Amino acid sequence: MISKKLSRSCSTVGAITLSALLLPLSAAHAAAPTPRVTASTADAFGRVADAVFTDRTAALLDRAPTARTALRATTAGIRVSDTLAHTESAAVSSLHGTRSRLAALGEAYSAGDTRVTVNRTRVTGKRATAWVTETTTLTYRKIRGDEPATTGFRAHHVLTFAAQADGTWKLTGERSTDKGPRQVNEPVTTTPRRTTMAAVDAPRAATTYPAPANAKNLTGGPYDYAAMATYAETYWKNYNPAYRSFNAVGGDCTNYLSQVLKAGGWTTVTGSDEEYGTWNYGTSSQTDTWVGVNEWSWFTQTARRSTPLANVYQMDIGDVMQMDFDKDGSKDHSMITSYRSSGGVPYLTYHDADTYRRSVSSLIASYPNSAFYAYRT
Repeated sequence: MISKKLSRSCSTVGAITLSALLLPLSAAHAAAPTPRVTASTADAFGRVADAVFTDRTAALLDRAPTARTALRATTAGIRVSDTLAHTESAAVSSLHGTRSRLAALGEAYSAGDTRVTVNRTRVTGKRATAWVTETTTLTYRKIRGDEPATTGFRAHHVLTFAAQADGTWKLTGERSTDKGPRQVNEPVTTTPRRTTMAAVDAPRAATTYPAPANAKNLTGGPYDYAAMATYAETYWKNYNPAYRSFNAVGGDCTNYLSQVLKAGGWTTVTGSDEEYGTWNYGTSSQTDTWVGVNEWSWFTQTARRSTPLANVYQMDIGDVMQMDFDKDGSKDHSMITSYRSSGGVPYLTYHDADTYRRSVSSLIASYPNSAFYAYRT
């Protein structure tokens, strides 16, 4: 058990014309060919996915294009179903809202680059499934002047295609398979409010900018915060082979967080009289507090290794933010601050989905109805 609730361990954008994706499954369309995915078909699946995610990324740019390339139907190529076209239109509108919320928080993106790789495909009857990886980089516009150059993430999606009578394919569905926070180019969805569980151990943090001053001593103390940042930014997408990955069993976010903290000087605890008083990783096992979102929080409170911060914008290098996506009282995701601008904006790096230097403002804009927790380490 990872928790009482089962913690979750938690090219510049340009037009892509789909008219070039003419992919008959057979030269004899009239014969209703048996669907199959060739190398060129798989490549076209990737191009359609690239168009969809590029449109989403473009919606975040401060000079977003008006045209949505992924929704342009073709006569004999891959098309987007009417239902999905409507969904994507709503997604782009939602992302315009994210862009507006970001602007209110003093953040904007001047350029974006989205690329898609098709990992594998499968055909079942008249349906094809494609598993793809999206890699997106966004360039921060220099508004305050102290923003990092870019933010980036790697995300995973499953796309479904339906074979058509004329021998072509139609994109009918898309879903993300990552367990962490939705990426900044994913639309905001409304999650039904669930009954709140018992009070959590750490208080929620405010999300208003700017935050009251709360300076942190980065040098001369027991922990090496520079080493934490270096570790986080070294292994954000290329996982450290010295540790097991927990992506397939609840998520890797807190396992990665624990690695970062250990790299900065946190010592393991193998024995304690407290229920959540241990924190360690071994060759064949690890404590729940090492991999569980809530359990990590309970450990840090028990061991007094962290103190709550009143506002997420008070975080500095090595400080931790956790999120409760649906405000049900159980935290869902852990992240580490690996950069802080001189203007007072923390930038977070994390696993699930693997992300580099995403601003706190971006997460607040994407999750306007979630609860946030900030910890000084």
